[in-house]
Amino acid sequence: MNSHKPHISQYKKNEVNRVKNLLQKYKIIAIADMTNMPSVQLQKLRSSIKDSVLITMSKARLIKIVFDELKDKINGLGELRNHIRGMPALLLTNDSPFKLARVLKKSKSSAPAKGGQNAPNDIIVPAGPTPFPPGPIMGELGQIGIKAGVVEGKVAVKEDTVVVKEGELITQQLANILTRLGIEPMEIGINLLAALENGIIFTKDILNIDEQGYLNNIKFAAKSAFNLSFNIAYPTKNNIVLLIKKSFLDSNSLADSRKILTSENVKKEVAKANIEMESLKSKLNLPEEFFKHDNKEEKRSKDLDINKDEEVAQAVLKRLQDEKLAKSHDLPIKDKNFELEEKMAKDVLKKVQDEKMKKK
Repeated sequence: MNSHKPHISQYKKNEVNRVKNLLQKYKIIAIADMTNMPSVQLQKLRSSIKDSVLITMSKARLIKIVFDELKDKINGLGELRNHIRGMPALLLTNDSPFKLARVLKKSKSSAPAKGGQNAPNDIIVPAGPTPFPPGPIMGELGQIGIKAGVVEGKVAVKEDTVVVKEGELITQQLANILTRLGIEPMEIGINLLAALENGIIFTKDILNIDEQGYLNNIKFAAKSAFNLSFNIAYPTKNNIVLLIKKSFLDSNSLADSRKILTSENVKKEVAKANIEMESLKSKLNLPEEFFKHDNKEEKRSKDLDINKDEEVAQAVLKRLQDEKLAKSHDLPIKDKNFELEEKMAKDVLKKVQDEKMKKK
């Protein structure tokens, strides 16, 4: 007997080949859920990102066939297959998957939930006051698992509560309560589920990061690293200037505390000594003349020294001259030694008299 082979339409074969060819042309392959995506908004989004992202849709079963056939050629494609759900679409790009997620996130808008829809994310009712007065609303909140109480005459939710998890069905009752609380959990836009890059799967919780929070974490890490390196005196190009300044200040502080004179503190120490002198003078009540240099006394002392030198020189000269007179009768020939001593005495006397004249 001939085994029966299922008939596969040519359209499906062509569609599989089309998708296979597309996947092999791009570095980034992403899966998205197009459920609740209005066609008008989809056309606008396609037009705005057409230069960097290709959006193509096909049946989930055909996409899975393509993934199965290419999983040996494209690393990670078999794992990406597990993220296909809802009304799938393929987003193909050569840009970063995070850039793709950012573009799609900006294009989304919120909307109230309707009964029968699937939750795009975990829907949380936050703790806090509500505009409702006490009444039947408290029982309705309790029926969907929300703990409530009365605070200042109004119903208040006691704690954050996950009322439905991602992918679960939203009941009509829950949809009504969420609408009354002003919570719009539905996102009108492309719901990015996962992206594949170089064999790595990036799920939606990784792709939809808080950019500002991430930037703040980087800044905090950089600040903490700088503080640590500075406090343990580990030199880097960012802290070396501050470390040198700190060392300079510390060395000056040490010199000041140990009374060590340096080129940096000598003026300060002299000024400090002068202040201490002034303080001591005021405490002892000494006359001003006590601290002044007695120039007159010094001059008088120098004058006395000059006068003494002059008297000595004159006495030596007189003695030599007396000896000369006494010998003049006995020695007809001049005594050269005597003349030399006489000349030296005259020179000394002249020098002393010249200094005396300069002082006047």
